Amino acid sequence: MSPDQKMKDYRRDLEAATDQVEYLRAHSGLPGPRGNLELMQAAADIGDELRFRHWLSLGSRLGTSGVPEAAAPTDEFLAMCGIVGLGRLVAEGRRDLLTELRSQACDPRWRVREGVAMALQRLGDADVGSLLAIARAWAEAEPYVQRAAIAAISEPRLLRDPDIARSAVDVVDRVTTLLAASKFRRTDEFRVLRQALAYCWSVVVVGSPSHGKKLMERWLDSGDADVHRIMRENLKKARLTRLDPEWVVRLGARLERGLR
Repeated sequence: MSPDQKMKDYRRDLEAATDQVEYLRAHSGLPGPRGNLELMQAAADIGDELRFRHWLSLGSRLGTSGVPEAAAPTDEFLAMCGIVGLGRLVAEGRRDLLTELRSQACDPRWRVREGVAMALQRLGDADVGSLLAIARAWAEAEPYVQRAAIAAISEPRLLRDPDIARSAVDVVDRVTTLLAASKFRRTDEFRVLRQALAYCWSVVVVGSPSHGKKLMERWLDSGDADVHRIMRENLKKARLTRLDPEWVVRLGARLERGLR
């Protein structure tokens, strides 16, 4: 069954459910290797702001320290549904909700942070230029927020316009510049951002090959070990090999020479 058909079926079932919260929990796919993303998107389609905030509150209970408690994975899934739902409202014009999404981007739980990137992609599907403007602004923020920005814009379906794709390369390049200048590298925020850059470069380079390849090549001359690690991981991606196998081999050899 196609993802679109699954989402259609989930929308129907959710509308008919007597308890949507329990339905979402029961069909979340968690705990497990993969959350039910089709159900999450269906929930974002059929909900309203009141429901989104209710789901988010159930998945974001605060402990006495003000940090989200260790919630069950199914409740984290509820939070994701609420966040992506807010993203749908942003796409429909509620730009005031962007402040809340930015705050959620700093949640210590990776699934919640991923929900923010997918919420921003909802905006990108409706108005990719607006998403690009947000990505540029968030690229100047703290690492978790930077991660949300580059994860959102590094999506092939959003990079079909050559100008958008070229600008997405520039956003990823800017975030790499700021990472290379960071003095705080033994933090989870830094690690998470580095992991995102380890695949985002390959996505945006495929979107804008001539511009992206040129900027990526420049980073091979960096003396920064974390940047070299990012570039090495990107060169392993099959999407780059499909784009230009000879270029990948040449850059890989050049990178290894630089590490000796």
